[in-house]
Amino acid sequence: MNNLSRSLHIGVIRGGPSSEYEVSLQTGGNVLKTLSETHSPVDIFISRDGKWHINGVERSPERILKNIDVVFNALHGEYGEDGGVQEILVHHGVPFTGSERYPSAIAMNKWMTKERAKAIGIKTPLAMLVRREDSINEKAREIWSAMPHPFIVKPTCGGSSIGVYIANTFKELVSSLEKVLEIHGSAVVEEYITGKEATCGVIDNFREQKLYALPVVEIIPPKKSKFFDNESKYNGQSREVCPGNFSAEEKTEMEKISKEIHEVLGLRHYSRSDFIVSPRRGIYFLEVNTLPGLTKESLLPKSLQAVGVSFIDFIHHVLGLALNRNN
Repeated sequence: MNNLSRSLHIGVIRGGPSSEYEVSLQTGGNVLKTLSETHSPVDIFISRDGKWHINGVERSPERILKNIDVVFNALHGEYGEDGGVQEILVHHGVPFTGSERYPSAIAMNKWMTKERAKAIGIKTPLAMLVRREDSINEKAREIWSAMPHPFIVKPTCGGSSIGVYIANTFKELVSSLEKVLEIHGSAVVEEYITGKEATCGVIDNFREQKLYALPVVEIIPPKKSKFFDNESKYNGQSREVCPGNFSAEEKTEMEKISKEIHEVLGLRHYSRSDFIVSPRRGIYFLEVNTLPGLTKESLLPKSLQAVGVSFIDFIHHVLGLALNRNN
């Protein structure tokens, strides 16, 4: 456990303008509750319209941050994971948990992440990029003839499974692209690979390892249901198994890839990579989360628990990394 000074002024930033506002509130709430066992953390709330608050009072970031020694970044999605809030924290000279501005922006961009992964030999699903200015019908025809069906259609930049569609027919492909591009500047269309879903977290400088891989978690969607539906809503409650039901070779490979992704993108402190494991085609990397959820129901805390790491030790460790700027 890190010996964090009891007098540290720790700010916990949560909320924010992204579609993952509610989850961020829960992550931040869990971090605040945990930190209150050892410190007097400061709740820094960002409203949906991007206004900063401290103790319920709207204040400028400059006023809020001038008395903060270190920030635990509990935001998710846009602004929190794309470099936006990181730029503000760097500007005010406040150390913070999680990845820095540029690596955060790269990791948030699913296409750029995929390109970086492919460049070092990591297998990812076949995909094509569609921009808002493209002719949707022309692009859809190109995709339909070039890639196996069905497809996953998702925003190029965005967190979690929000705004993600499955397209089984040409009509659904066009419709899904229209829906995504109406809101987002570009979309990634991937081949839909069936298999077991998995995720694997990594932590910097932990347990005497430069990069420590947590146990692989298996995510089991509800029976007779798909992970996404065409209305982009999550169907029921998934079940998580940690450690997951994978072979030793599969677990080792996913741990290895998670570390490689963390390193090639220049990520910091902790991250979590998502996979699909096809029974015939093997392991495919899907995307990486630079600020995975830390609610009581989230996957990373379950992985920590599986290897006997308390949540407070993890929080203290990450804050220690943020304060030691060499990490």
